[in-house]
Amino acid sequence: MEKTTPVNVLGGPLAPCSHQPRTGFFRDGHCNTCAEDTGSHTVCAVMTDEFLAYSKYVGNDLTTPRPEFGFAGLREGDRWCLCAARFRQAAEEGLGPRVDLEATHARALDLVPLSLLKSHAEAPEEP
Repeated sequence: MEKTTPVNVLGGPLAPCSHQPRTGFFRDGHCNTCAEDTGSHTVCAVMTDEFLAYSKYVGNDLTTPRPEFGFAGLREGDRWCLCAARFRQAAEEGLGPRVDLEATHARALDLVPLSLLKSHAEAPEEP
């Protein structure tokens, strides 16, 4: 599996999303992708309780630990590479989580308009 060029939705280098928990299709902490990533795990999102409940409701339980896969389950505040289509679905239903644009892969734009990603952009940290 060959990774696509690591560019974010703003045209810059792809920043890390999370190493704790370790996320991404490749579990490299980045929302990297490749042709085999049919779910397009490209949106770096900050989990909320509302989004996690929604995700479980629509069939993707991200909160239950799965030790056989080394997955402790996600909690509010965790950062995770979401499938672009799931992000769009949640956002269109008013439950989209915050997004780190610098850590969201440009391939997310195949499924999610930049304007929608920007409307969920994480506020920059205060200096």
